[in-house]
Amino acid sequence: MLRRLQHGAAIAMPHARPMPSIGPGCWELRVRDADHSWRIFYRADADAVVVLAVHDKKTERALRSVLETCRARLRRYDDAALGRR
Repeated sequence: MLRRLQHGAAIAMPHARPMPSIGPGCWELRVRDADHSWRIFYRADADAVVVLAVHDKKTERALRSVLETCRARLRRYDDAALGRR
């Protein structure tokens, strides 16, 4: 699914849902394998797919600390892109 995002494909429910609580344009990608349900938090920019966190989903709600980490990483990424320290 990440490869599809890199090529500009839009992925919607049930595989992805918007996560405005992280930031504008942020999404949660839902990936299931044999033993786990994974959540990949990302933002698809024009020139990159910014992966903010990968989380092994064990509860109904994303952990607050994971979302806080995503927000902090997104701020650092945007600051670096704008040449801020």
